[in-house]
Amino acid sequence: MSLRRTDGAPGAGADRGRTGRAPRRRGRPPLTGPQRFLLGGSFLITLGSFAVLPYMSVLLHQRLGLGLGTVGLVLAVASLIQFAGGVVAGPVTGRIGLRRAMLLALGLRTAGFAAFVPGLTSPVLAVGALLLVSAGAALYLPANKAYLVEGASEARRPRLLSASGSAFNAGMALGPPAAAPLVMGSPGVLFSCVTVLFALVGAGHALLPAGAADRPADGASAAPAAGRAPEAGAPRPGPSPFVVTVLSVYAFMFFQHYLALYAVPRTSASFYGAVLTGYAALLVVAQPLLAERVAALSYPAALRWGFGAMAAGMAAIGAGGHAGIAAGGALLCLGEIVLFLKNDLEALARSSAAPASVFGRQRLAAGIGAFASGVVGGQLYGAAESAGSARAFWAAVCLQCLLLPVFLLRRRPARDREGSRAGVG
Repeated sequence: MSLRRTDGAPGAGADRGRTGRAPRRRGRPPLTGPQRFLLGGSFLITLGSFAVLPYMSVLLHQRLGLGLGTVGLVLAVASLIQFAGGVVAGPVTGRIGLRRAMLLALGLRTAGFAAFVPGLTSPVLAVGALLLVSAGAALYLPANKAYLVEGASEARRPRLLSASGSAFNAGMALGPPAAAPLVMGSPGVLFSCVTVLFALVGAGHALLPAGAADRPADGASAAPAAGRAPEAGAPRPGPSPFVVTVLSVYAFMFFQHYLALYAVPRTSASFYGAVLTGYAALLVVAQPLLAERVAALSYPAALRWGFGAMAAGMAAIGAGGHAGIAAGGALLCLGEIVLFLKNDLEALARSSAAPASVFGRQRLAAGIGAFASGVVGGQLYGAAESAGSARAFWAAVCLQCLLLPVFLLRRRPARDREGSRAGVG
């Protein structure tokens, strides 16, 4: 497979027709060799990671004997490193380049998974290995996305980012069931296989061609092309993508964290697993199909549609029953597609920084939102159960999803009027 890049600036003008609109499906240029490799690698990396990470609490508690309080603290620190550590991706890639940053990240993750093999008998080694894996994840994802969109026009970014999201989500869906036969009986074999997988994927990354950010001499001229600031005098409507990402992840993680507590007693564990599998499959298929429609939405419209779908999904889950929970999952999937993709696209379009820095800040925003959701959600769900109605939890979350776009957009008209008066003056 050729890894030659063919999506440079000369082709950017071809992505928009005479009207300046996004290209039709029939005229879209094919993915390049590096892009195909990164998408395939994204699937394999997530497959390997999620063959292990969802079972980490079980391994730390049952096999290594750590108390649940200690396990929770370790996982919280690992999550903080994985999300908040994304902010270092910008400085690191600016210094060493995107390809080298991905290689460094994969080296850290490979070493981390390898350290789990002796770490299966040592809590200190196991915790150190988990933190090493988390540090590699913090660096890899922003660099991966930045390399994927480097040189691509704004019209092509939705397709590339949605394909990347589908690849990651497919790996997330298949990793846990693939590892289930080995995770408790033969974890050493599992970690060894994951280590080999990461080593092979890392070797493939070494064959990728250097991007603009990997050539220091061209860095000054390439940086403006990598991240495009809005044109002067044409501000983009809507609130900060960083703030919206915090609140989007905050709202979404109520579903992610607490659906099991609600659904399993009311249906069954097998039905809950089927909902998660169906959710992942729908996300993988629907995200690329809806990417261009999402990109065409204005930011305020995307907020209304995305949070509205989440609100409807929370209400359906609260209605209970198999049909309500399944329908709620499908609606939450739609909300995730709209909000998460649009937030990344908007952050890229508004910033003149390198894409790796933009994606790193978005990871930090996601980490803040997930942390806030965990803190608030535990208290809220506990209060609802104490009151004898877990459905009240979903009603409260639904209300929050309805109010969030109102809160985010409420001051926009006033700012627009102030801007118009300033322009007239």
